[in-house]
Amino acid sequence: MKIVSLLVLALMVALVVPGAAQVKIAYFSSEAVLKQMPDAQDAQKQLDQLVADWQSDLTRMQDDWKRKFDEYDKRKLIMTDQRRADAEKELRDLDQKIVDVRTQKFGQNGELFQKQNELMKPVQDRIFKAVQEVAQEEGYDYVFDKSGEILLMYANEKYDLTQKIVDHLKVVAPTGK
Repeated sequence: MKIVSLLVLALMVALVVPGAAQVKIAYFSSEAVLKQMPDAQDAQKQLDQLVADWQSDLTRMQDDWKRKFDEYDKRKLIMTDQRRADAEKELRDLDQKIVDVRTQKFGQNGELFQKQNELMKPVQDRIFKAVQEVAQEEGYDYVFDKSGEILLMYANEKYDLTQKIVDHLKVVAPTGK
């Protein structure tokens, strides 16, 4: 399916770009490249170890919560109202702490996200630079990454229409009606 999408995208680029017969398009797999880079493998091992440690901490916390809940559940009928309220508050607080730790470690901008950026950004920058250098050396106009979503990794500047589009918009700007 990825290859079909890549071919459709390449065909669209070839039809849109003037002088399409001379356009050179290539693709690569960043996933395969990463698997062959020792520094990427080291970074992934560090990330995996962090995740395992954090997951172990969360499991311990969840087990503690379960133990306390089971204890509370067994004794709630013989507890005073105050002791029951205290136990329920302790369970809610522990549950909130579990949620907070999970968010802090694995959330959208959590420690895992930050650590991935810290460890993988230099590797990704090296790959991006290598793609640009190889594309220029080999005369490619477009290079796509076929891993996951198809991503344009390199485009020859001579095909950049940005300024022409801006100029066109200025010419056909709305008259304010």
